[in-house]
Amino acid sequence: MIELAKELYPINRSITGEGIEKSFAIFKRIHPEFNVLSFQTGEKVFDWQVPNVWNIKDAYIEHESGKRFCEFTTNNLHVVGYSEPINTVISKQELLEHLHWREDLPSAIPYITSYYKRTWGFCISHEEFEKMPDGKYHCFIDSSLSNGKMNLIEAILPGKSSEEIFFSSYLCHPSMANNELSGPVVLSEILEYIKSIPKRFYTYRFVLVPETIGSIAYLSRRLNSLKDHVIAGYNLSCVGDERRFTHLQSRSGNTLADQALAAAIKNKDRVVTKSFSFRGSDERQYNAPGIDLPVCGFSRSKYGDYPEYHTSLDDFNVVTQKGLQGSLDVMKDIIDAFETGIYPVIKVLTEPQLGKRGLYPNLSNSTASVEDSRLINDLSIRMDVTAHSDGKTTIFSIADLAECSLRKILEEVSILSTANLVTCSHTKKEIINT
Repeated sequence: MIELAKELYPINRSITGEGIEKSFAIFKRIHPEFNVLSFQTGEKVFDWQVPNVWNIKDAYIEHESGKRFCEFTTNNLHVVGYSEPINTVISKQELLEHLHWREDLPSAIPYITSYYKRTWGFCISHEEFEKMPDGKYHCFIDSSLSNGKMNLIEAILPGKSSEEIFFSSYLCHPSMANNELSGPVVLSEILEYIKSIPKRFYTYRFVLVPETIGSIAYLSRRLNSLKDHVIAGYNLSCVGDERRFTHLQSRSGNTLADQALAAAIKNKDRVVTKSFSFRGSDERQYNAPGIDLPVCGFSRSKYGDYPEYHTSLDDFNVVTQKGLQGSLDVMKDIIDAFETGIYPVIKVLTEPQLGKRGLYPNLSNSTASVEDSRLINDLSIRMDVTAHSDGKTTIFSIADLAECSLRKILEEVSILSTANLVTCSHTKKEIINT
């Protein structure tokens, strides 16, 4: 994942244009299952319109002395996204209206865009800004805005059931590692993991889109199918650091997706749960009134909640392989739960006799073995699993009731299944004692 992120990092991306198309091609190289969905410039998608295609070749600010600032070839964050072409000489005072920096992060180049209002501008670190002398400046942006297509990519891996688990992320920002690339590379590895499951029960849907306009366009094309089939979904954003785990709840806050994610990150170091009031990525569109998909957001440090966000400091000092792997493991636990069957059912009446199956510690010994000690520690959780395996209570709820991780519940369910005490169903069952 980290190597894929580093391959993608230098590419200048926006919601349209050569950069995002080159990035999509990399994901299609890895996963031929991805197909392209195209939307024409000016095409109406709900209340929005697909914008012009933006491309850029070069940009810089040059002082009359010949010294250059904000060179696009040095860092693609130096140019305001979707800047119209400009070739003019202006005073420093006039330039200030088109220049952006952050005094609170003096070494950082901020990330600024203007997709739907024609303008131009440059971004600079405050440290560099303070070195800019008075005088005239030649402002040059070699860009174009033209009619064309906005694309996104979609992959569907069918299973036995037509019910779907949905994963979405965005791929439309330039060189920022956590905000931009962590979601897509984790999504790519989730897709690889799903392909390794030989007999999938659920169908899995994956999309990579330009943020906001891309998810809106996707919904305009796929809404009926999504509403008919998706039972849980996740918008992956900023999942590459090691600082925390963040559950951004769906609008209702209690979908199957919410329950699964809450269980999967339970008991991890520094878990943060935020209500839908703190939304900001494509979960806004998936949860919009009338759309109402069971989708929540998953992040490590959520967008806007870490200091490097939307700046040039969002690099591989923030994103690590360990951070990416931690996010992947959370999603794998959720997938494993769904594929196992989220409704465990006990196969005996009354509390099962665990001792005769070697599942209860041998308390008669005055000195417990290591294995007995492990069983003692697991016993409370094991008994909680059997007590709640009524075919109507999900694995996720059992994790909450037992106050342990989803992975631990899955391990216990596996042990009990091997002992022929529990079976798991993918649908809720009514248990009738006869």
